[in-house]
Amino acid sequence: MMRSLEELLRLKKTIHVIGFDDAPFKKEKGSPVKIAGVVCSDTRFEGMLWGEVKKDGTDATEVLVKLLQGSKFYEQINIVLIDGIAVGGFNIIDLPRLSDNLNRPCLAVMRKYPDLQAVNKALMNFSDFQQRKQLLDNAGKIYNHHTFYYQVSGCAPYTAAQVLERITEGHVPEALRLAHLIGAAIMTGESSNRA
Repeated sequence: MMRSLEELLRLKKTIHVIGFDDAPFKKEKGSPVKIAGVVCSDTRFEGMLWGEVKKDGTDATEVLVKLLQGSKFYEQINIVLIDGIAVGGFNIIDLPRLSDNLNRPCLAVMRKYPDLQAVNKALMNFSDFQQRKQLLDNAGKIYNHHTFYYQVSGCAPYTAAQVLERITEGHVPEALRLAHLIGAAIMTGESSNRA
């Protein structure tokens, strides 16, 4: 039986986290977007997954579930982080569904508060605007945490905040920082300067 996050925090046990971020991608709709998933024990690099979604597609939730469940890391992961609520442009993640399917708390982490008006305007370009908007709404309330913002499904916001403290060294959780750097390095030949 996997220990709850609350218990791991209370006992000061290691928290195994995976952070997903998209790598740099081409602008054409439907083009492949690579996804880096970095596994950390607290802030120490443990391993990596590499997947693919469609730009502006609707397959992100499903791809992340399959990628993690099909990996050797699945059993040990306590919490899942995503860089933002969408990957590959507007391939929006269904946060509650991701959490339910993986049976793990899932967090969408953002460096700055999203410009919701701009997002809604951009979504109007899609024929399935309503479904995409619903996925955004499903992600729930946006919470502030020092240097970033987050949305959470599968655990209490307060618990999520405590976990974020444990797995962050700089401005963003280490697993997300590494996923960003590695994804950029693989696709462009060098890591970007800003994670």
